[in-house]
Amino acid sequence: MSNCRHRSISQMLSGNVQWADNVQQTNPNFFPESAGRAQSPHTLWIGCGDSRVPETVITGTRPGDIFVNRNVGNQVQFNDENLMATLTFAVDQLGVRNVIVCGHTGCGAITASFRASKTVIPGRTPITLDVYSADSPLNRFLAPLTTSIANLVPNLQISSVVEAEAIPVLIRENVKVQVDNLCETEVIQNAWRERPVGEELTVYGWLYDVGTGRIQDMEISRGPESLPKPRVFSTEKIML
Repeated sequence: MSNCRHRSISQMLSGNVQWADNVQQTNPNFFPESAGRAQSPHTLWIGCGDSRVPETVITGTRPGDIFVNRNVGNQVQFNDENLMATLTFAVDQLGVRNVIVCGHTGCGAITASFRASKTVIPGRTPITLDVYSADSPLNRFLAPLTTSIANLVPNLQISSVVEAEAIPVLIRENVKVQVDNLCETEVIQNAWRERPVGEELTVYGWLYDVGTGRIQDMEISRGPESLPKPRVFSTEKIML
């Protein structure tokens, strides 16, 4: 083990002691109360695994407030059992009121997918990072994102735009795509149909700016009103 790694581990452990002591001093009942009751988070956070985007730190929340799923590119994939299990547990069992998809500036997953999108062949699974095999876990996970980016680029008319200008646009668009995916899940739609007034579930799309530390609400939130309206058929007899 390198000395650098050893120091970082030691710093984290000593940091934990200092944090726990500070919490104990300011709120002596916090840890006993947390241990004495089941968790009841108000929010599920679906974010990128980027180490610069720690959800509780950037939102100023406490342990117990946010249930979390983070992955490469803050993606919502229907075949991602980890995400779907987390979503089901958070919505159905914990009763969270908010689900947030949060992207961030300078996203490496979007950058890699954008670069690889230029070589995407329709009908074929793309290889996002050619240093890994096509069937590597990372390339398999990034494939839907790269395919999505390849579709977005011409639709947004940014095929000829330089990378530095295209990436911020695609980061925002990716949040919109993932919010759309999330809202199509059975878990979210069932919650919208079944929850009583006053306990509604809302889905949000946020963007975190790594350079300023600020979060922007992209104002694409959706709730029960987003459910498809039932078709109404006339009961009047058609007169021939």
